[in-house]
Amino acid sequence: MKPKLSRRELLSHLAKLGLVIGGVSIALPGFGCSSETKSTGAGSPLARPTEALPFPAINQASPVSTTTPPAAGTAAAVAASTPTVEAGGRADLAVVKGGDYQAITRAAVGAIGGIERFVPRGSKVVVKPNIGPNRAPQYAATTHPKVVAAMVTLCQEAGASKVTVLDYGLNGPNVGYDTSGIEAAVKRAAGTMERITMMKFKQVAVPEGKEMKSLYIYQDVLDADVVITVPIAKHHSLSGLTLAMKNMMGVTRDRDPFHNNIGQRVADLCTLIRPRLTIVDATRILLRNGPSGGNLADVKQLDTVIASADIVAADAYAATLFGLKGQDIATVRAGQAMGLGTMDLSTLRIATVTI
Repeated sequence: MKPKLSRRELLSHLAKLGLVIGGVSIALPGFGCSSETKSTGAGSPLARPTEALPFPAINQASPVSTTTPPAAGTAAAVAASTPTVEAGGRADLAVVKGGDYQAITRAAVGAIGGIERFVPRGSKVVVKPNIGPNRAPQYAATTHPKVVAAMVTLCQEAGASKVTVLDYGLNGPNVGYDTSGIEAAVKRAAGTMERITMMKFKQVAVPEGKEMKSLYIYQDVLDADVVITVPIAKHHSLSGLTLAMKNMMGVTRDRDPFHNNIGQRVADLCTLIRPRLTIVDATRILLRNGPSGGNLADVKQLDTVIASADIVAADAYAATLFGLKGQDIATVRAGQAMGLGTMDLSTLRIATVTI
């Protein structure tokens, strides 16, 4: 196992690659790192991962042709249509690609201002990944454990007093904690893995809710100073896609009420529990048969992480990875209507970086 780098050493390493944490990234010739900072105003599904989590190159994304314009609504089209952020600027949304998932997670947070922007010293933090399906990470049904671990470490480096990771998932409390590799990764990162107990759900009012007037929310979430949502980007048979907004259903006790008019009801939830930071894991995405998956043929490896303070914008951009637009997803439309953020990517400064 390689020794862990200190934060200072990591920053120095990224700087050598041409990535300036906390601002703009500029490619330096000869370092094998390219970046563009954009502005737009076979195994069993239950197989446990190894320590190294060696994933095969599953449906690797093909490079976009330089002669054929990218299809409208795709991530490539969004990137191609946006001017460059001025040097020293801070992006509203960052899209970072690379094979080191902890490094790209760190770089994405850095490009939108750094973790200290979101996590005050001494704060209690809840990191909310998508764990529910009982799958190993390569099936793209759960957030990658390295992305989760990177967020735990970042929060600790910012001086958080406690970093708790939890999810009341699709198949019940604590399902997938082990198989996903997340519990082990969180423990290695010295975070707290909360094992859900039903006694800790508390009924609270939803003052801004249009349809959801009260919800049972997990006590640790109610007590947190900062909530960070860290979903996997994947297909969902009911909502189209599961992204950052819908990921927040895992802090509630009851799922059935959400299955009618899911877009509005998820938006209602997000008016009550508003994540301060969104990290979308698109290291591999589930194209079909979500949310549980289980077939590697449905997985596409993108080696990408998206970061933003705007949960609606992050979900809107993530939709483009599936050839969709934010307006195609009910949760995104409702989120914008409720004032939770914008799905108009043309109004945002978007940094795209490859490391």
